[in-house]
Amino acid sequence: MDLSSLNENQKRAVEWGEGPLLVLAGPGSGKTRVLTYRIARLIESSPQQRYKILGLTFTNKAAAEMRDRVEHMIPEASTRILLSTFHSFCADLLRQHGHHLGLRPDFTILSDSADQEAVLESAISQCGARENYSPGKLLPMITRLLDLNVSPEDASSVLEKLGAKGASNLAGIYKAYRSFLIDNNQLDFGSLIAEAIVLLENHKGIRKQLLRIFPFVCVDEFQDTNLSQFLVLRQLVNPETKNLFIVADDDQIIYQWNGASPKRLQELKDEFKMTVIQLPENYRCPPEVIEIANSLISNNLGRSADKELLKAHKVSTGSGSLRVKLFSSLEEEAKWVAEDIASRSKVERQKCAILARTRKVLDYFIPALKASGLNGYLSIRKNEFVTPQFRWLHSILRLANARQDKEQLRRVCKAFFALEGINLDVKDIVSLASSGEGDFLRAWAISASKRFEISGITTKLLDETMEKLADRLDFRSFVDAAFHWFKNIDLTPQDPNFDDQEYNSEKDTWRRLTSEIDSQYGKENVSLHSFLQEFDLRSKEPPPPPEGIPCFTIHASKGMEFGHVFLVAIVEDQLPSWAAKKKGDDSHEMQEERRNCFVAITRAQQSLTITYSNRVFGWNKEPSRFLFEMGLIQ
Repeated sequence: MDLSSLNENQKRAVEWGEGPLLVLAGPGSGKTRVLTYRIARLIESSPQQRYKILGLTFTNKAAAEMRDRVEHMIPEASTRILLSTFHSFCADLLRQHGHHLGLRPDFTILSDSADQEAVLESAISQCGARENYSPGKLLPMITRLLDLNVSPEDASSVLEKLGAKGASNLAGIYKAYRSFLIDNNQLDFGSLIAEAIVLLENHKGIRKQLLRIFPFVCVDEFQDTNLSQFLVLRQLVNPETKNLFIVADDDQIIYQWNGASPKRLQELKDEFKMTVIQLPENYRCPPEVIEIANSLISNNLGRSADKELLKAHKVSTGSGSLRVKLFSSLEEEAKWVAEDIASRSKVERQKCAILARTRKVLDYFIPALKASGLNGYLSIRKNEFVTPQFRWLHSILRLANARQDKEQLRRVCKAFFALEGINLDVKDIVSLASSGEGDFLRAWAISASKRFEISGITTKLLDETMEKLADRLDFRSFVDAAFHWFKNIDLTPQDPNFDDQEYNSEKDTWRRLTSEIDSQYGKENVSLHSFLQEFDLRSKEPPPPPEGIPCFTIHASKGMEFGHVFLVAIVEDQLPSWAAKKKGDDSHEMQEERRNCFVAITRAQQSLTITYSNRVFGWNKEPSRFLFEMGLIQ
């Protein structure tokens, strides 16, 4: 393998043999390249071996990118690697071994908070606490306990330490919630990880098998792990060989609200006695941006000992790579940014992105872009499809997977009404099913076929439902039949959400997600339940619109890079946030806000424009302290 394109530190990391290694990789340092080269080299150097290499990351996009890169270098690598997110890995583990916990392989993943709240409401009712607690208010506490891997037995004492009132009652609800999930063959994102830990801790044979299959474990963006994810990782590393390859950056920990912690990186180093290789070289940003990034992050006291400052690889091109602009108001600021982007050539406009600390700020810039003739778009996770076609298709596949799921039956009926204008009563279908084998899917198809209003094309689809889906679980052929139905039915939808453009977008998203899942597992290995589980783990967010200007929160922009970055509304109470200011200058919260700013400015490849205003949301605001720390204002 040719490593001549790597710098000395990158080469050392790629050539690392056995034992634990921590690669402290700054932004734009080529960390993904290092990780993929490392995996490819392990495969290339062991052609006669059959073991696999496990790579864990936090987004399906990152996992797919690494998989493509490795397979490009080593075409036969697909049989030797598993590149996955933590949640996807745990879902696969529970599909295979969840029966030890009372789970069937076709468990449902609850990706929507409304579904989680419905289960939580049942738990609250069972504990006789409906008058005292609401599901919406308790769900964040449940999620936090899961992310901390708190067992039901320890929940009361943990809640007491956290200062929660009624800790004993809350612990009872938490225990009931986890029991309801298992009893109903359901899991949410937090319990996917938590139940995988229970499985690995209590069934040593399963862990031993995993250690044999995956003797080498690689993790990207380790700094983003919460406690539960770290505990899963512990179970996957052989305590004797400790072949753990970690890529992380303590200057980019911006998910403390989601359980990430600077202490976890130190805990990792202490526990595994890790050798550290640093990658301070930055190949992304102009040197002027690197200079202010170093000035900013040096103010954080909790950085790794001996952490090197970033080193700019690019040469300065002169003026224009760094601009700072002050405005009288946020409205004026948004207008100027939009006009500045609009004044550029089409090629340069497509390299621009607007970043802000909060969604509320971005809401001012979308209409400003529109007024300048540009299309701005927000990146927001989308857990469910919204068009009636894909709400129907997704829910009927879920119903095929869980034949007595009344909620999915309700969704099938609702979406079918939106498409055909035919109202099928859920109670009537349940009654019909109860007189037979209790199969809601068959009962729905029979009920629909009896309606005289049904067209010939829809009758054919109902026949396909019975033959391909209900009888044979041939979901791929059924999806093809459904797409044909969507194309040919006379759409006079009753649903106010109907949008032909949205339909085409969701169709593209469906196909893209299907392709991703097939690529990860192999088409022949994807069953209906694994297909649905992977669908529920992935965002249904559509691809960016043509010539759209991305408007991202800083958290959403992590891991991305843009030619021209506009970092906006850099004032006190925004960046840093009001909550961080309240905690104090030396607080963990303030240090995380500083890291947020560091992450934002290091997204820039060619230029960085920082803007701020005297008035934001109608209130007088001071310039952000970070502008002073970067030496941009006096």
